[in-house]
Amino acid sequence: MDIGEKIRRLRILNELTQDELAQRCDLTKGFISKIERNITSPSIATLMDILEALGIDVNKFFNEDVQDKIVYTKEDIYESQNEELQHEVSWLIPNAQRNAMEPILIEILPQGSSNIEEPHKGEEFGYVLKGIVTLYLGKVKVKVKKGESFYFKSNQVHYIENSTNKPATILWVASPPSF
Repeated sequence: MDIGEKIRRLRILNELTQDELAQRCDLTKGFISKIERNITSPSIATLMDILEALGIDVNKFFNEDVQDKIVYTKEDIYESQNEELQHEVSWLIPNAQRNAMEPILIEILPQGSSNIEEPHKGEEFGYVLKGIVTLYLGKVKVKVKKGESFYFKSNQVHYIENSTNKPATILWVASPPSF
């Protein structure tokens, strides 16, 4: 069970900001944020205070599923830069590795590349939003331009490279999650 995400969903369903929830529980906004991102775990007493402020008792909290989130915002995105390979990855859905698929947005600078992925079970899809990239799939090498997509089984070494002088942006989805 993802306690942090469940607290976050309940807070949003109650139309509360992190700051408002923190004030009701005599906590800091930063502490609420860390709990929601599972960076820290609340004590039992703190969890009880948070659940009381959210209007749910502890039994319901642990026995009842909160409606899955449908819309994700910029605040949900986690970004990571790889200076060596000259790319930035944006994970669009928090904790997507628990889902059936994992979407990312990857921006590859000129002469950069994605990480080289070893063969694994699954399938991958990508759509080039900007630029031109080269997809390497085993011994196959293909150019993919803006507005074009790719789809393949992940049973071979694979990666993408930007050998142009302009940045490229790709929406990439792996199933099951592998990024």
